[in-house]
Amino acid sequence: MTEPSSEGPRPATIHPPTGAQYRLSLDEAGHEVGAIVTEVAAGIRALSVDGHALTETFAEDETPPSACGITLFPWPNRVDGGRWTLDGVVQQLDLTEPSKGNASHGLLRYTAYRPLVVERHAVTLGATVHPQHGFPFQLDLTVRHELVVDGMRVTQTVANVGRGRAPFAVGAHPFLRVGDHDPATLRVTLDAATRSEVDDRSIPTGTAPVAGTEYDLSGGPLVGDLDLDTGYRDIAPDDAGIRRTRLTAPDGWATELWQDEAFPFVQVFTPRNFPRGGVKGLAVAAEPMTAPANALATGEGLVWLDEGETWSARWGIRRTRA
Repeated sequence: MTEPSSEGPRPATIHPPTGAQYRLSLDEAGHEVGAIVTEVAAGIRALSVDGHALTETFAEDETPPSACGITLFPWPNRVDGGRWTLDGVVQQLDLTEPSKGNASHGLLRYTAYRPLVVERHAVTLGATVHPQHGFPFQLDLTVRHELVVDGMRVTQTVANVGRGRAPFAVGAHPFLRVGDHDPATLRVTLDAATRSEVDDRSIPTGTAPVAGTEYDLSGGPLVGDLDLDTGYRDIAPDDAGIRRTRLTAPDGWATELWQDEAFPFVQVFTPRNFPRGGVKGLAVAAEPMTAPANALATGEGLVWLDEGETWSARWGIRRTRA
């Protein structure tokens, strides 16, 4: 018979709420790049180049504030009332944004992804969306976060591992920084012609041109002058088909979100209540999306995969100079 320990019961091991923390590093071409990727939501908890932060962060014992850094799948943004129609049959998703009565940011926000490939400079994580009420499909998502000399490249791959054709959209929710610069002093530049107009529940009701309005980011307005939670479209690509959203500091250094041709939409979000060092303040999210808000209901931007078919796309974050 085993005698009880005189030291009393040992406390259970405390695990971070975002699961395993994958600490990545790269030392190449005279640059030191580091990142922390989380098991839960395949999120970016930290990213830096040469000691300069490119993204907002949060403590290991915290959950991601305002969805900071998480992967969004099988839809980004919101579904109106969680309702959409499939072959004439209304589907009802769980309402995960109770304050507005919507289904928000997909089905994997609090899911632990399984490690598929773990390297010093990269990690590939995978998760499965199983058939459930409101979404009767089975899709595998893999997310590869890979450090490069100027930041990070993210590859998102979707496979239809269930029966029948399946729809999806994908996105991510990084909050960008330019080192220690005050977000209010940064200028945000995005060459987009159109935005989504939304109702008081953040559901699109139409589109509108942005030229000459408070939503026009083509001239690089100060972040401190903006109050945005705005979906942009008709974004001008460069010669390689890449669309870019840039935050530029007064000293000329910049952090840039880039997204390939599969991501024709971006949400720019400037909340004033982002927790940073115990103080709530201004932050800037730039969210690459393959479809706009309410895509399951409208069908706009959805990708449909046949059985056994796969799809892949890339976006990333980099440090650069204006």
